[in-house]
Amino acid sequence: MGVQPSNSGVNTRATMRPVDLARAAGVSTQQIRNYADAGILPPAGRTPAGYRLFDARHRDALLTYRALAKGYGWDAARSIMQALHSGDLPRALALVDAVHAMLHEQRLSLQATGEALEAVAGQASGASATPYSGMRIGEVAAHLGVRTSALRVWEAAGLLAPRREAGTGYRLYDPADVRDARMVGMLRQGHYPLSQIGTVLDGLRRTGGSEALRAAIADRRAALTRTAAAMLEGAGHLNRYVTDHTGAQAQATTGA
Repeated sequence: MGVQPSNSGVNTRATMRPVDLARAAGVSTQQIRNYADAGILPPAGRTPAGYRLFDARHRDALLTYRALAKGYGWDAARSIMQALHSGDLPRALALVDAVHAMLHEQRLSLQATGEALEAVAGQASGASATPYSGMRIGEVAAHLGVRTSALRVWEAAGLLAPRREAGTGYRLYDPADVRDARMVGMLRQGHYPLSQIGTVLDGLRRTGGSEALRAAIADRRAALTRTAAAMLEGAGHLNRYVTDHTGAQAQATTGA
């Protein structure tokens, strides 16, 4: 966990050098200067010789930023701290909400991918669900319960690539093509955008089977859980920082 942000009873006016902040967060003194210049740290006074004067508030801002970055990402963490130090608490919290909403959407998308995969695997397990090689577009549409126009749209989007019959140019769908079309149909029912469906299909084609894709989905789910846990820790740092050091800003912003 490292050094924790100070409580409000700590003397925040104790002078700290850039090297003191650097050691607290395990970064270089140049990074401390960069953070100060970027507004990630609150404004710092200077000595008559021009040296920056840091204190515990700057240390807490630094640790809050580093904790936020682990879950929210460096760009979002920077924007959150910049908003705080410009006195705009509502914007900082809106940025926090936006990242949480993004994570939620990723979870929903992953869930839809897993459900579609299981549905496809379940249907393909039955003999009646296994199509013969060389089905035409009307047959595939009837087999899957979709319109032929939908199959053409999915092909135009690069999601399907049926071979063409020599001479006639008719589309011929092999079992793998039908499997992909079924997957697209399932994901579209879940309002999955076409741009993201391509990534799912690429994974299925690359692994050559559903088991590897299931493992990939499980890995991705675990990664999202780790991100959520890191966000929770970062939010705790942020709450302490806002409470201890920006209370006056929050009251001025909300009109309290």
